[in-house]
Amino acid sequence: MLKGINHSVIEVNDTGNEYYERAILMIRPEYASAQRSVLEREAKKMLRGMDAPSAVKMPAPKKIAAYVLLVSLGAVLGFVISMLAR
Repeated sequence: MLKGINHSVIEVNDTGNEYYERAILMIRPEYASAQRSVLEREAKKMLRGMDAPSAVKMPAPKKIAAYVLLVSLGAVLGFVISMLAR
């Protein structure tokens, strides 16, 4: 439902963020008279700092390396224990 509300809007087409292509931001009425360049710069800075949505996050390479190391150590430890049990 739309009501007769008038907002100042900034549309950012180049967000500088790999997950978000475009953003539309509503400017609070008390800041509508601020310089457009300042508002645009702050909008872009905020969008660059946004992280991926939690459902999209991939494990960091360091985490993957840690998992591989732990699995490898587990395999070696299992092998050594099986050899000592003979």
